[in-house]
Amino acid sequence: MLKLSLDALQILDAIDRRGSFAAAGKALHKVPSTISYTVAKLEEDLGVQLFDRVGPRAEMTEAGRALLDEGRHLLRAARELELRVRRVASGWEAELTLAMDSMFPTWLLGADIAAFRGVAAQTRLRLIDEALSGTWEALLDRRADLLVGAAGEGPSGGGYVVEPLGRVAFVFAVAPGHPLAAVPGVLRREQLAGHCAVAVSDSARRLLPRTVGLLMGQETLSVPDMASKLRLQREGIGFGFLPEPCARAAVARGELVIRDVEEHKPDETFWLAWRTGEEGAALRWWRERLRVPGMLDRWWQALG
Repeated sequence: MLKLSLDALQILDAIDRRGSFAAAGKALHKVPSTISYTVAKLEEDLGVQLFDRVGPRAEMTEAGRALLDEGRHLLRAARELELRVRRVASGWEAELTLAMDSMFPTWLLGADIAAFRGVAAQTRLRLIDEALSGTWEALLDRRADLLVGAAGEGPSGGGYVVEPLGRVAFVFAVAPGHPLAAVPGVLRREQLAGHCAVAVSDSARRLLPRTVGLLMGQETLSVPDMASKLRLQREGIGFGFLPEPCARAAVARGELVIRDVEEHKPDETFWLAWRTGEEGAALRWWRERLRVPGMLDRWWQALG
């Protein structure tokens, strides 16, 4: 008979994430005595000590850490099995996660979310923000089911399907009061090197992070999303490439000026992407919804 249960693994996971037996009990809606008993029984059954108890905190031993690291794989597998069973029964996923590239704020999907809830109330919808390679990684690591606005080429190895949402040009922009705004002619690398660039940081944990439009050794301010980058460039904090539709609106308001540079950033294609062979009803709904011609153009207009 197995001495290890999914319930016990879930309790270990909660203790590790929350830092104490009491906090784990609150997260799992269990009384502290149940948490303590489960851990003590598991230690007795396995013949190992899983936690060093120091005051109110519980520090996991090396054996406990090894058990939890492997146990989390079992918890994920059990959860995926649950979702698959529900999907088979209804045709609709129990949960669907959309990963939106940080180029686009999630509020752009507000009307789409409302429409989805009207037809798929049984599917829990989650939205997460990722950037650059981190967006693709979220799909490959099964943290997301559909990528919305993923930038650039996906990683090698396949296992996913892509469809283009659209393509956009980039321009180099600075605030009117930035020193680079007054430099005559085409801006060269050495002229940019003395100033701070504003760049969206890659959210990848495992894949090689991607850098776009930066010089080697360049002073760089990393920000989490394009909205922050646009705001800081308007305030004169630094320079960088921006999507032309976003920059156009700021230029019209007198908040930015566009300068010509020696090295241009190429146009970028943004993609919808999902794992090969996955065909749940919720995933199909979102793919059809986002295939509407001109969707990307409407997003740019909303961002401007």
